Amino acid sequence: MSVPASARPQPLPRAYYRVFRPICTRWMDNDVYGHVNNVVYYSWFDTAVNAYLIEHGALDIHAGAVIGLVVQTQCHYFAPLAFPQAVEAGLRVAHIGRSSVRYEVGIFAAGADQCAACGHFVHVYVERDQRRPVAALPAALQRVLETL
Repeated sequence: MSVPASARPQPLPRAYYRVFRPICTRWMDNDVYGHVNNVVYYSWFDTAVNAYLIEHGALDIHAGAVIGLVVQTQCHYFAPLAFPQAVEAGLRVAHIGRSSVRYEVGIFAAGADQCAACGHFVHVYVERDQRRPVAALPAALQRVLETL
């Protein structure tokens, strides 16, 4: 299921995503308008993807030779969320390149059929020390990405 670039963004259903992760909203996530501030969604994207990779042995943030750097991100908002609401992040991989990955993330009110927000971000995987793109994604990372 892909959305034409010229089409007006629409909320996506749960079926679009492969894996779901719970997210706890915090008091500080709400802004003066009484809903989760837009910048928090980007933090949720990053947290959901990286936690999944760490838990599945595909990313070692402390000692791994390869790290992922975010080079692009986007989010579309459809419905407000607010503390103390329970939230879930749906994850999928849209594209795996030689050294990059495009993750797509949907943010859902817990149990909702349609996302409240959806977006993507692109990681470029680089050598930790030189910060140059890797020649190929590490095998452990590739295996985990293929499940998403």
